[in-house]
Amino acid sequence: MARIGFYTGSFDPLTNGHVDVLRSGAAFCDRIVVGIGVHPGKAPLFSADQREALIRACTKGLGVEVDVVTFDGLAVEAARQAGATLILRGLRDGTDFDYEMQMAGMNATMAPEVRTIFLPASPAVRHITATLVRQIGALHGDVSAFVPPEVAAALKVKFSS
Repeated sequence: MARIGFYTGSFDPLTNGHVDVLRSGAAFCDRIVVGIGVHPGKAPLFSADQREALIRACTKGLGVEVDVVTFDGLAVEAARQAGATLILRGLRDGTDFDYEMQMAGMNATMAPEVRTIFLPASPAVRHITATLVRQIGALHGDVSAFVPPEVAAALKVKFSS
């Protein structure tokens, strides 16, 4: 039976931190489904289709099959629909741990068959957040140290108009 992991986020934009989690998750999964959370009340920088295309482009060669879906409900339900038995969560610091522990507990109550795996961020990417990347990009700063090349190029185009 294939081990399917589910990794959720807004991925607006995809960062090297996200790719780090996917790379780490590949050690535990035969397939990873990236779930792009779509919330009607939020105005993302990139459309869901653009984020999906960037994720697909940036995850080739990770050594694991990566699929991408969008969802607008509970992440644990989207994980179930994807056939996942694992939810992958990256941890940068203690604040992330506190929040993610609560979420893992709630998810385990709603779907005990879906386990959460915490993956510590590599030191080189621990400081990266998509929010800061968007802010740097909006101010025409160099984001190349924080995102894959495809994302850096997309950000440059997005903020040059």
